[in-house]
Amino acid sequence: MKTHTLLMPLDMHLHLRDGVMLENVAPLSAYSFSGGLIMPNLVPPVETLEDVKAYKQRVMAAVPNDYFEPYMTLFYKNYDKRFLASVAQDIMAIKLYPAGITTNSDGGVSSFNVEEMRQTLEAMSVLGIPLCVHGETNGFVMDREAEFMSIYEILAKNFPDLKIIMEHITTKAAVEMLDKYENLYATITVHHLLFTLDDVVGGMMMPHNFCKPIAKRPEDLDALLSVALEAHPKVMFGSDSAPHPRSKKESAGCAAGVFSAPIALQLLCEIFEQYDKLDNLQAFVSDNAQSIYKICPEFKEIILEKRPFVVPDDYGNVVPMYAGRVINWAIQSVE
Repeated sequence: MKTHTLLMPLDMHLHLRDGVMLENVAPLSAYSFSGGLIMPNLVPPVETLEDVKAYKQRVMAAVPNDYFEPYMTLFYKNYDKRFLASVAQDIMAIKLYPAGITTNSDGGVSSFNVEEMRQTLEAMSVLGIPLCVHGETNGFVMDREAEFMSIYEILAKNFPDLKIIMEHITTKAAVEMLDKYENLYATITVHHLLFTLDDVVGGMMMPHNFCKPIAKRPEDLDALLSVALEAHPKVMFGSDSAPHPRSKKESAGCAAGVFSAPIALQLLCEIFEQYDKLDNLQAFVSDNAQSIYKICPEFKEIILEKRPFVVPDDYGNVVPMYAGRVINWAIQSVE
């Protein structure tokens, strides 16, 4: 049986929600990943040191039997340097959402006026706190990420010492930005390495493939594959796994989010094997993130084997990506 071993895999963009949903989905990520960058867009959002510590405790309580490090984030506001210095040891990054652009982001940024943001972003630069950005405008849905590139340029030029992570990139335009500015980095999801818009609405609407940013064109998919498969040193895996109850996905007001956490590593093995790039998968799912974020996760070994695996129809009330389908890799053991 063909196997492939991954050491300390990391998911650097992960939604765990809260309450019953947290208890349902957190163990699934903790099983196969050493750690994850936990998104702060709860209701209300994670905005204070007390919020960060309390949410981390709830995450750890949900995964009592697995080693998993939740790397915590704050929801972006115009914080002052004194506050940021007080919380710097407890967070890995600050997450910026344009107002209303995705789930639970109504309290996000409504104006990208550099001078209004300067105090916070300069303090983050000095303190070494990365800025993670959901990079979309409110324009036509297929153009939103490409239109945001000019904002990334403004931020990168004005704050050259600020590490900026372009989250869940979906376009050729974002890939081209990686080598244009030294302080720009990116996460890429597994579903954006598999889907174009056709896989969402090309036939019947596929609600469990619907996410934001929405999947784009074939040329965008090719650009993402080009940097992921080569494990470009400025890109890393971030699932953007975003669970919603079945009732919120299979409805007229379909919620945005793909739940991929339980099968992300298996699908990545399938993709990288298809292109004869399995040797690069370790860097994409762990080594690059360790370098970019300066982290050293505790040892964890995941052995995957090439054998048919039927994706469960659901995990509690959450339907995963590829539910009921057979994929070609499975997790053999975790140590």
